[in-house]
Amino acid sequence: MKEEAIDVIKFSGEKVKFSLEKLRRSLKYSGADNETVSRIIDVVRDELYQGISTKEIYNRAYALLKSKKSYLASKYKLKRAIYELGPTGFPFERFIGAILKYSGYEIEIGKVLQGACVSHEIDVIAHKNNEFILVECKFHSEQGLNCNVKIPLYIHSRYIDVKTNWGVKANNAKLTQGWVVTNTRFTKDAIAYGACANLYLLSWDYPKDNGLKDRIDRLGLYPITASTLLTNHENSFY
Repeated sequence: MKEEAIDVIKFSGEKVKFSLEKLRRSLKYSGADNETVSRIIDVVRDELYQGISTKEIYNRAYALLKSKKSYLASKYKLKRAIYELGPTGFPFERFIGAILKYSGYEIEIGKVLQGACVSHEIDVIAHKNNEFILVECKFHSEQGLNCNVKIPLYIHSRYIDVKTNWGVKANNAKLTQGWVVTNTRFTKDAIAYGACANLYLLSWDYPKDNGLKDRIDRLGLYPITASTLLTNHENSFY
């Protein structure tokens, strides 16, 4: 049976056709050379069956990559490593803060700001060049869940409340933008609302070529959970 005829089950429960090209891209993304990629694909392809889960495909490819070149396996498991920062969202907030810090921002985590109506605890406040951004993080510990339009709608209302009360800060620092950051993906409506409301959205692969995975790669700032040397139990202490 050709691999294109194989139905696979995603984490969300959705049934889709197996894509050999997606598997190839994910392995290439880890930095594996063409020979290593081809060998892993040959093994995985021979083990496909109708209704196989994407998790099972991933686990097999990851195990094969780890057995050949363990340092590449760390990069290959990056997306899962972000999920493993849970179960609470606080480690994810600190990780996003670190990404912004290494991108040139000064940051504060979990600070309370007074809005025009109520006070708000902000996940990450970042500033440079006398400009401030407020960053709210939406963390999912389970794969298959997306951020729908309700998330940016809610966060935008909090941003507007804080901005209304911002006033004139020291050195004429301006509050310029609100951000929503997630480790999953945004729905089309969420992206459309973000663009309309000038709310910056950052997800695993959005914006294109500047998503979370791209920023992590550029900075070389990987979470400890990406290590192939730690057990799940040891990861839970970080």
